[in-house]
Amino acid sequence: MRIRPPEHPAMYQSWRDLLFLHWKVSPELAQSWLPPGLTIETFQGHAWVGVVPFKMRNIRPTGLPALPWLSNFLELNVRTYAVDENGTAGVWFLSLDANRWLAVQIARRWFHLPYYWSAMTCGASDRAFEYHCRRQSSASPVSLPFIWTPHGSPRPATPGTLDEFLIERYILFASLGRKRITTGEVWHSPYLLQEVELTSWSDQSLRENGISLLNGPPDHVTASPGVDVEVFPLKR
Repeated sequence: MRIRPPEHPAMYQSWRDLLFLHWKVSPELAQSWLPPGLTIETFQGHAWVGVVPFKMRNIRPTGLPALPWLSNFLELNVRTYAVDENGTAGVWFLSLDANRWLAVQIARRWFHLPYYWSAMTCGASDRAFEYHCRRQSSASPVSLPFIWTPHGSPRPATPGTLDEFLIERYILFASLGRKRITTGEVWHSPYLLQEVELTSWSDQSLRENGISLLNGPPDHVTASPGVDVEVFPLKR
């Protein structure tokens, strides 16, 4: 059973309208993406790489109000799952794209995460979401959108399932260089997940990380309306 960290959070965030896309990859390939000190984590013999587009809302440090021009933006992360030398399981981010330049600079400096500034939009109509992401440094003039429609009643992941393994993650890893790994922890209620009709998806963010898909469309797809999050200071 998870226990909320005893210290005060450093930041509050809301994550909204998330789409989770995951592909099976070989553990050997996924291990090559990790820095020294981390070992790839598998589920039933498979490693996984995920692409997660969503909305960041009401981002604010503890004790300060949200600022409209900084606290709301779009994000898309590419991630896999690992354990550190202490056996702690968490997320390793290969990249994170956001459409707020200042937020990218802050996250790179203070959280040591590989953020990139991107042009991004997200619209919704008739329960469907349409999400575009194009990195400012990208050589590709366009990218395919992510278009999805959640349906069914939202429900928490069943313990011991792939849903839980991929989605219920509360630790992130970041590299400080010279084989130094730091961890960050978040706290929120369990995700409520929905089935998804996936109309369109893009592998551009994977290709920008040097990953070529072997199996075509994602092997696992789910969505969530979102969660309110407490973010705790990094621990070295």
